[in-house]
Amino acid sequence: MKKIIIISLVIICFIMVNKNVNASDITIPAEAIRLRVLANSNSKYDQEVKMDVSFQIQNEIYNMLKDKTNIEDARDTLKNNINVLETAVEKILREKSYINTFKVEYGYNYFPEKEYKGVKYDAGEYESVLITLGEGKGNNWWCVLFPPLCLIEAEESDEVEYKFFVKELIEKYF
Repeated sequence: MKKIIIISLVIICFIMVNKNVNASDITIPAEAIRLRVLANSNSKYDQEVKMDVSFQIQNEIYNMLKDKTNIEDARDTLKNNINVLETAVEKILREKSYINTFKVEYGYNYFPEKEYKGVKYDAGEYESVLITLGEGKGNNWWCVLFPPLCLIEAEESDEVEYKFFVKELIEKYF
């Protein structure tokens, strides 16, 4: 009897894991705050600087927002800490010997249409932290800060252990 139950569970789990998710089912909530970093240009150096800024600012913002449970608190925290973000960007740019100017803004900013992992995100004005490096004419990088869809990456370490429930069941009973 145990084998029948386990096999049934395996089949049900397999069906659930392999259920197709339509791109249209994945959306960014209307009440979301984004982060966008615009590179000065598309030169290799400017794009590397953009990614360094993106990574460091994600970590900085993660520390600011990790205990925030609602968008109002997240919004207030970001607005009240723009100077902290400016200082962090300035430090990164100084370390990279980056001589261009930069600007950190909070408000409604334009985002172009983007397709990411099969999901199309519409162009439009979105509440966001916008970091513009130099002339801001290069490719951009963006993510969702709240709810913390991109900040989860800042929290994770390289040492993540993944377990598969069905495999554990099979190993336990067979």
